[in-house]
Amino acid sequence: MIGMLLRVLGHQYARPVRRTLALMTTTAVAEGLSYALLVPVLRALLGSTPEDAWPWLIAFGAAVAVYAVLRYVSDLSGFRVGTTLLRGMYHRLGDHLARLPLGWYGTDRVGEVSVLAGRGLLQAMSVIAHLLAPFVSACVTPLTIVVVMFAFDARMGLAALAAVPVVAGLWRWTGRSMAAADAERAERDREATGRVIEYLQAQPVLRAGGRTAERFGLLDDALHGLQRASRRTVLSALPGVVGLTLTVQAMFTVLLILGAYLALGGAIGTAEVLAILVLAARCADPLLSLSDIGGRLRGARAELARLDALLRTEPLPQAREPIQPAGHDVELASVTFRHGGRTVLDDVSLSVPAGQRLAVVGPSGAGKSTLLQLLARFHDVEAGAVRVGGVDVRAISTEALMAQIAIVFQDVYLFDGTIEENVRLGRPDADEAQVRAVAAAARLDEVIERLPGGWATNVGEGGALLSGGERQRVSIARALLKNAPVVLLDEVTSALDPVNEAAVHEGIERLMAGRTVVMVAHRMRTVQHADRVVFVDGGRIVEEGTHDELLRRGGRYADFWSVSPASAAGE
Repeated sequence: MIGMLLRVLGHQYARPVRRTLALMTTTAVAEGLSYALLVPVLRALLGSTPEDAWPWLIAFGAAVAVYAVLRYVSDLSGFRVGTTLLRGMYHRLGDHLARLPLGWYGTDRVGEVSVLAGRGLLQAMSVIAHLLAPFVSACVTPLTIVVVMFAFDARMGLAALAAVPVVAGLWRWTGRSMAAADAERAERDREATGRVIEYLQAQPVLRAGGRTAERFGLLDDALHGLQRASRRTVLSALPGVVGLTLTVQAMFTVLLILGAYLALGGAIGTAEVLAILVLAARCADPLLSLSDIGGRLRGARAELARLDALLRTEPLPQAREPIQPAGHDVELASVTFRHGGRTVLDDVSLSVPAGQRLAVVGPSGAGKSTLLQLLARFHDVEAGAVRVGGVDVRAISTEALMAQIAIVFQDVYLFDGTIEENVRLGRPDADEAQVRAVAAAARLDEVIERLPGGWATNVGEGGALLSGGERQRVSIARALLKNAPVVLLDEVTSALDPVNEAAVHEGIERLMAGRTVVMVAHRMRTVQHADRVVFVDGGRIVEEGTHDELLRRGGRYADFWSVSPASAAGE
């Protein structure tokens, strides 16, 4: 557990963790040793001169005071180290996530990381602040007390020592027997959470189908599965909890019988027997707490394992000596890319000279969006090369590559802030005149004028307070402000109403002016104005040429064009 924690944290945090662990161990030993003074205290109190107990009582009080100070210092150290590690882990996790390939992020990944970065990270880092001290105390303090017992009577100490391997074995056996149940419960928990979200999102469909009064079978099954998994988790923990309780009680009973036998035989004094029984009773609480601590440690360990797996995910390699691209042309040279065991692009070659426009057309699932993602280096290709300005994107630093490219996606994500803050993401140092100019070019100024808050209007998380067309205009203004020489467009008007489509189309035209453009489109309005069109199907380029050339050939592109709205409108 500690080894995994240090591996996840990194070497720079190993020293404070070890120092805190040593301090907690010292505190636990001091607690156990302080109880040794109970023997002379009880011996004096039960003897003929009880007043002789005062010096021992004072010594006992001093020992308890020393223990209290050590406990305060160790707990404070645990909290400080825990908060420092939490802050450091957030930075380390954020830095690592920023270096992972953008293609690594999917819907399931985003949900997984959001849970891990929130509750998971807090649970994992709580080991130092909340779990380590009780765990060390539950293990070290009873062992110290057993050593104290040996100092006063080896037979009583040996009897207490016999319980140690039994307790340790029960604790490990319980952990192993619950591992599968814990994993199943966590999986059922995630499944049930997903079904609850699905049920909420499916309300329009369920209500439209008149099924509002019916139970949602998938959700019911998931919740029943979670209930059964939770029951199995409790049942798998029960033998260990009962076994640990019986072992502790049996140890105390054996010590009581042995102490009575030795006292009756005159081999040991009554005060010593009473003190050893008090020490044995003091061992019970920390030993019994091992069951609860063990469950919490297993939960923290599971989160640590997920963190460890995430931090072990290899980021895209960065060039040791990055090359700055000199031009703005883009090229795919014999590119092959596989994802999820499927070949998405197969030996694809194309080039777009600087300042020209390439339109990528084809059916859904043909690999069009993947082509754009490879140009932006969301993934690395398995064969061939992707070049920008004549330089392989793997030889360009991430910062330099992103400075060359502006991307406008179909699904726009806006940060929870004002419209102006979201536009300024394109270039934070832009002056007010530049921001206002790109807003006018993207026809975002029309949106701002009708909003009560104007530029200061909050867009909500993900831009939820704006319509799809309004979000798209913000995205175009952001790309215009960035002023990158290469523009990648991914079906930016496919889900817009006619009014917003016309406005966005006008903004796109201004964004594309004078830039190298690769656009993916289902709607054909802008395709016919591209310098070249490629038709992609099954991960291959099956047709290539200008719009007019491809129409004259009467092939796949012509069929695609014939059923498009642009063709029906006579454009």
